[in-house]
Parts: sequence; structure tokens; C-alpha cells
Amino acid sequence: MKILHAVFIALHSLIALLFALAAVALVWVAASKGWQVVHGGMEGSVTLHLVEALGTLASGVVALQIAQTVMEEEVMRDAHISGPTRVRRFLSRFMVVLVVALAIEGLVATFKAQEEPEKLLYSAALLVSVGVLMGGWGLFVHLNRSAEELEPEAMEDAKSEDHKVDKG
Repeated sequence: MKILHAVFIALHSLIALLFALAAVALVWVAASKGWQVVHGGMEGSVTLHLVEALGTLASGVVALQIAQTVMEEEVMRDAHISGPTRVRRFLSRFMVVLVVALAIEGLVATFKAQEEPEKLLYSAALLVSVGVLMGGWGLFVHLNRSAEELEPEAMEDAKSEDHKVDKG
């Protein structure tokens, strides 16, 4: 069983590394795209291209956040998502990444819809989905709080694991 556990840790480390490499590539693409737009002159659809570069940059941040979350939760803490506090922490980190990515995609789609109004429905759907996700996430956190109050030892266990990340 220890060998299988070591394999899972190695796989999680590899996945985190791949997300981090993808993040670096996305940041590079965003910087290159932004530089080309600024260097090419401030004419035409500069705003649209800069917002697209911003969307690519945000995707890089999302990939980096996922890499960090996987490393901290699965490798460094070696935490098993079982208690309500751990579930809330893990899901909250993931939801922040997801909501920010969707919001930026909605912003990019809104700028594109200025040139192609038929795409405005897609943009609106993305931004509505951000609102629905945030509302659902808020409800989850509110309901999860009462579960955490029923298991205070789970909260203490989760807090005690924080030193692994802070010092690591």
C-alpha cells in the first residue's frame, strides 16, 4: 500500500509540474501577444487584442493556481479530502480559479461581441454562469460552516497541517 501511495504522490507531482509548465507557456504567449499589440501601434482593435492577451495571462494564472493547489493539498499536506474544512478549502481554491477564468473569458467575449453582436448571447451566458457559480459557492460555504461547527476537531486538524505548507 505504501508503494501505491508513493506512486500517487509522484503522479500528483508530475501533474503539478505539467500545470506549472503550461502556466509558464501561457504567460509567455500572453506577454508576446501583448508586446506585439503595443509594438505594432495603437490602432484598430488594440483593446480587443490586449483583452485577449489578458485572458491568456489569466489562463496562465489559473494553471499556476491549479499546480499550487495540487502540490499543497496532495503532495505537501498529503491531505485526504474527508472533513468539511478540507472540502471547503479545496473547493474554494478551485472555485476562485474557475470564477476568475470564466469572468475574464466573459470580458473577452463581450469585447468580441462589439464587432460581432450575434456573439453577445455567449458573452451574457458566461457572465450569468459566473454569477450562478458565485451564488452556489456562497451557499456552499454558508452551509458548510454549520458542518464545520459540528466537527471542530476537523478544523483543528486542517489548521495543524498548514505548517507543512508555510515552512515547506
